[in-house]
Amino acid sequence: MKHFLKLLDCTTEEIIELLDLADQLKKYVKEGKEHHFLKGKTLGMIFEKSSTRTRVSFETGMYQLGGYALFISSKDAQIGRGEPTEDTARVLSRYLNGIMIRTFAQDEVETLAKYGSIPIINGLTDFCHPCQVMADLQTIREYKGKLEGLKLCYIGDGNNMANSLIVGGLKVGMTVSIACPEGYRPDQRALDFAAAYGDKFILTDDPKAAAKQADVVLTDVWASMGQEEEQAIRAKAFAGFQINSAFMALTNEDCMVLHCLPAHRGEEITAEVFEAHADEIFDEAENRLHAQKAILVKLLG
Repeated sequence: MKHFLKLLDCTTEEIIELLDLADQLKKYVKEGKEHHFLKGKTLGMIFEKSSTRTRVSFETGMYQLGGYALFISSKDAQIGRGEPTEDTARVLSRYLNGIMIRTFAQDEVETLAKYGSIPIINGLTDFCHPCQVMADLQTIREYKGKLEGLKLCYIGDGNNMANSLIVGGLKVGMTVSIACPEGYRPDQRALDFAAAYGDKFILTDDPKAAAKQADVVLTDVWASMGQEEEQAIRAKAFAGFQINSAFMALTNEDCMVLHCLPAHRGEEITAEVFEAHADEIFDEAENRLHAQKAILVKLLG
């Protein structure tokens, strides 16, 4: 594994190896054990989309691993505005040991990987959110003791989270059901991948059908960053796609609820359900740190 661009690139064995490493690194933190596996290494963090969790977790992760993280905002970088991405890749490869980028177009991440000579990590694009889904899988395995054979249900917008959950969930042996309104379906690349899994994958516009016998339910905001002007339109389209007590009654009795945050209580999830599953959700948020550290160690170590 040279880069971490999308879960479509990863084998099942690579995903499980990263999860095992994430568990070990988390154990080191809990035990207060020093683990400076990246001493002297530098990570450039390019943010064309801002994020609380992504910045803090990567910076903290590099610090705990003995390395240094350099924050590069869209105001500081010339990437995409005057300097071609391929040139940025070649320049930064002379200074850094790795790059994490959080941006809009998946092509930009792929171009960095093509023209650079250092590992590239996708912190989020409009197509996928692989780091978040690694944290999701780590959290599910912590609570359930396994991944294979479980049913994962995602309700809401067929966005980057849905795309990565489809791929990640199926690759580790889960059944994946996705409920989205017409016009808000997952990317065709994710659907093409899922087609090979037969009845292990379910795509529907009926949230109740998707919820049946679910072991874990996930959702996301109805309007992601950059879609705020569509909020009213999306709220109408997603009416009926809320995670609430009536919805949860259709799932398995011990069903988990996860949310990648930030959560809009009263929209995609009720405050009642969110608070009932807050421990799981904030363990999930913490696991962004540990899952990303595993990716860093694998690529930069």
